[in-house]
Amino acid sequence: MIPAEAGRPSHGVTVAADARTARKPHLAVVGATGAVGTVLLGILSARADIWGEIRLIASPRSAGRKLTVRGEEVEVAALSEDAFDGIDVAMFDVPDEVSAQWAPVAVSKGAVVVDNSGAFRMDPDVPLVVPEVNAHAARVRPRGIVANPNCTTLSMIVALGALHAEYGLSELIVSSYQAVSGAGQAGVDTLRAQLSAISGTELGSAPGDVRRAVGDTLGPFPAPIALNVVPWAGSLREDGWSSEELKVRNESRKILGMPDLRVTATCVRVPVITTHSLAVHARFENEVTVAGAHEILASAPGVVVSDDPAEGEFPTPSDVAGTDPTWVGRVRRSLDDPRALELFVCGDNLRKGAALNAAQIGELVAAELGG
Repeated sequence: MIPAEAGRPSHGVTVAADARTARKPHLAVVGATGAVGTVLLGILSARADIWGEIRLIASPRSAGRKLTVRGEEVEVAALSEDAFDGIDVAMFDVPDEVSAQWAPVAVSKGAVVVDNSGAFRMDPDVPLVVPEVNAHAARVRPRGIVANPNCTTLSMIVALGALHAEYGLSELIVSSYQAVSGAGQAGVDTLRAQLSAISGTELGSAPGDVRRAVGDTLGPFPAPIALNVVPWAGSLREDGWSSEELKVRNESRKILGMPDLRVTATCVRVPVITTHSLAVHARFENEVTVAGAHEILASAPGVVVSDDPAEGEFPTPSDVAGTDPTWVGRVRRSLDDPRALELFVCGDNLRKGAALNAAQIGELVAAELGG
């Protein structure tokens, strides 16, 4: 084990280049047994091998389990202060309160934290990073933490960042269609249980018949999700807005560096397992064209254009699930505004919406450390 003080990442103190490049940086994955953690281990195994040790950390009840990463079985360690000894980068995918408690501990041990919770996203001393849009922000981290945006924001912001760079974004109106996995494993289990309860029936044509059939199996949702859409995601905030809707607004502003950007979001939960979709109305400072937008998006890193309605080509969640890019289709110039575009966007909420973006941030930090 390399001592905690050797070759450590710098949070304002210059570390000698030879100390940083003497070895590959060591990585900790905190929350390794969760849904996003599992996806992250697969991503780490498939991408360039830039890491030295990959240490897997989870709650004490999961300690001792063995998971596979980079083709090797690794035993899961319990979350503790000592678990961060010798770690250079720690990727957290745990509830907000766990990140709030333990991310500063990891930083105090010398690690740079990449946090996927909401605990630090709006902290002015914590950069909110999407590598395709604002990679430079990851280098300035007064608290030693880099935040990963919410999965809904991540599902659209790579495409919008590319368009903003060309046309200058001025307003954003978004309706999201969010997969149940965004509510965790409980959301997935609830949808599957409800589908089983109504399969083979004629339900869905009379008021309340689906609700009566599923009974108390609403899970994390306020209404049945099978054969239904639920215009609510997150928790209640002031004036009837939900926390998910405000995340889209606040995070888009921070990532793009536009604190006064006009943003309105309506978040809807739909009976889809994985992949969030968004219908986007984006208004720009300059006049736009569909051909110009297609050209920009087709050349943007992390974006795939699938847009030929005459041939039935446009992104859908069931086709996008399990893929890394942001998929864009239905690109139209607004009928009444030559400065506005309408588009439909899909992105896997467990991959680019969480695990992949965290891995990409980690790679930025590792390159900076000399990994």
